[in-house]
Amino acid sequence: MEKPTDQEIIESVKKGNQSDYSLLIDRYKNKAFPLLVRMLKNELEAEEVLQDCFLKAYNSLKDFRYEAKFSTWFYKIVYNTALSKLSAKKRKIESGMLSIDDQLHLESKENFRILEQKDISNFVKNLINQLPSKYASVISLFYLENMTCKEISGVMGLSVTNVKVILYRARNAFKDVILKNKFAEELL
Repeated sequence: MEKPTDQEIIESVKKGNQSDYSLLIDRYKNKAFPLLVRMLKNELEAEEVLQDCFLKAYNSLKDFRYEAKFSTWFYKIVYNTALSKLSAKKRKIESGMLSIDDQLHLESKENFRILEQKDISNFVKNLINQLPSKYASVISLFYLENMTCKEISGVMGLSVTNVKVILYRARNAFKDVILKNKFAEELL
């Protein structure tokens, strides 16, 4: 039996078969979660935000018009929700700044954790996590989710040209992270 398309699932949900929404959750939870972890740098927050995203998408499903693929529409919800969470987090951090010593301790602890990674895939994902969230998002969507620049532009609300510029800068920043931490040997 063929898997139903996103459109077929959405139509079924719109007709009142609410339990079919779980098919979309199963289809996209493992794709959206890593993106959220890379943006938020915290798995618990990523889980919470992912649940919020699925709830937002479900509540807005009646307004979905198929102008874009469901995945693009959903990733846009994920991306914007993560940005909102980061903004709230930034305000909280600014109100109770960490001392420089605490920050240095956290960074060295993070570097040690990355060096312990044995799986190259996890190692690369951890390197991506060191990038600014916008760069990490673009790299993740482009390389890990195999989205086109046009699809990423729809998700992030940027022009295709801006996405290409960010992708170029993200690649350079990724290279700098590798060189700065002397991880080139680890990746070869």
